[in-house]
Order: sequence, then structure tokens, then C-alpha cells
Amino acid sequence: MKHSRRDFLKAGSASIACASLLSPRKLYAQSLNVPLALQLYSVRELLPTDYAGTLKEIGALGYREVESAGYFNHSAAEVKQAMDNAGLKLVSAHYPSEELHRQFDQIVAFNKELGVSYIICSSPRLKDPSRRGKPDTFTLDDWRWNAEEFNALGEKVNAADMKFGYHNHINEFHKTDGVVPYVELLRLTDPSKVAMELDCGWVIVGGGNPIEYLRSYPSRIVMLHVKDFKRSNTPVSNTNRPAVAELGQGTIDYAPILQEAAKAGNVKHCFVEQEAFNVPPMQSLKIDADYMRKLGVG
Repeated sequence: MKHSRRDFLKAGSASIACASLLSPRKLYAQSLNVPLALQLYSVRELLPTDYAGTLKEIGALGYREVESAGYFNHSAAEVKQAMDNAGLKLVSAHYPSEELHRQFDQIVAFNKELGVSYIICSSPRLKDPSRRGKPDTFTLDDWRWNAEEFNALGEKVNAADMKFGYHNHINEFHKTDGVVPYVELLRLTDPSKVAMELDCGWVIVGGGNPIEYLRSYPSRIVMLHVKDFKRSNTPVSNTNRPAVAELGQGTIDYAPILQEAAKAGNVKHCFVEQEAFNVPPMQSLKIDADYMRKLGVG
């Protein structure tokens, strides 16, 4: 099984119903003093045909920072010009582990030219190459091996005057041999080499609580992803994914989560990630932006 950033929806019995633990929705929050930001995976279907125009529309909605999920064959100069014209700052870039290992030097050089601060691993890989590309699950040994890989990548990224981070999906929160893999990653990765980008939506779908991680590991989590889902009482799997909602229209109350992030004091960036749209894309992203502004972001 090829583990792309969406393949991590393969899961056991986690239900989006656990999000109700963070409800009811109340629009309060100690202000998380970060710019309004967007993970560009949200507009992956728009960028290939109108890269500069799509970025301008995003900037016009009030987003000020973005995180890339591909550059669609544009040169660094073209990307920089499009970002500048849209009033956007490119903070970080997502790559799966396989790609980071195959093209590390090219990835680092390209993003360094763009002024990117963080290279983020968006999905890990299996230790045994013969298991890659086949249906499989991660063992605890796989997770521990990935922690070593992340430390090595982090050291190399640090040497290029950038920072390395890891973005979770849901399997990191399913106990493996009695251990929560995400906790094991936190235990085994070097804080000076590996930062954590906590995807709060996937934490909840995976059965965890982002507030607990922000409270327990305040110095490790430097970035957040926020997304929302409609209520579902059925088990989550690769073929039964929770339906996406715009922020504030699903099951997750982000006010207490962002309040805890503000208390933690180390979260520097908070990216909206809209996995799919229930209304036209820019209307959807405006709903998200308005919700985040109500919580004091941006």
C-alpha cells in the first residue's frame, strides 16, 4: 500500500463521534496570536490550472500564510512572484517520506530559494521496502524506525538553516502493542531536530484529544492544522471516511483547542486545511477564515 498523505485514513474503529467531547461550540478563546493561514492542499484542484490567480483569491480572503503541497512545475521565481502578488508568506512545505529520501537535495535547495522555514514530512514509510506498496499496517518497530529517520532528516534540514517537522494523520493515535505511536514518536525524536505539526482534526478522528497533547508537550508542537467533520457514528476506514465540513459547521469546537495552544506558548502557525468542499471553494475558505477570525486568529 502506498502511504500518501491521504492513505493514513486506514484505521480500525475510531469514530468521528469522539469529537463531541470537545463540544458544545462556544466562540471564546485566549487569542492565538498567529496570522490566518492555509494549507494549499485545500486548493490542489485549482492550482494546476491557475496558480497565481488562485493564490490571489486566497490572499483576498485575508489569508496571510500558506503551506505548500506541491509546486505544479513552477520555478522558484514564479512561485515567489505569485506569493508576493497575493500578499502571502510561504512558511512550510509538505513532502512524503519517500520523496524526501529520493530527492532531498533538490527539495531543500528549491525551498531554501523560496525562503521556506519548515520542511514537513507529511507521511512516514514502512521500514521493510518489500512491504511498501502493499496493503499493510505500521508496527511499533516501524514507528520507532521512522523516529530515527526523522532525527536524521532533521539534522540534515537544520544544516541547511531550515527546520524539519512531522505532520500526523490518524494511525499515530491507534494503540500498537499497547503504545500510542504518536507518544512514541515524541519520546524518540530529538526536539532540536524534529518539530511537530499537530493536525487536530485527524487526532480527534484517531481517538485522541489535541488539548491533551498541547498540554503535555507544549514545547514540541509548533504548528497546527485545523479541519472539521460532519457527525458519523460509523467506524472510520480508508473506504469509510468521515464527511468533511467547513469550520464551525461540523462537530469540532476549536475554541478550547486554540485557547490551549495559546497557553502552550509555542504554536507559531495554524493552517486551515479544507479536505473537500460543500460549497464553491472560495466560499468555503471564506467560511473557514471567518470562523478563525471569530476565535482571534488573523
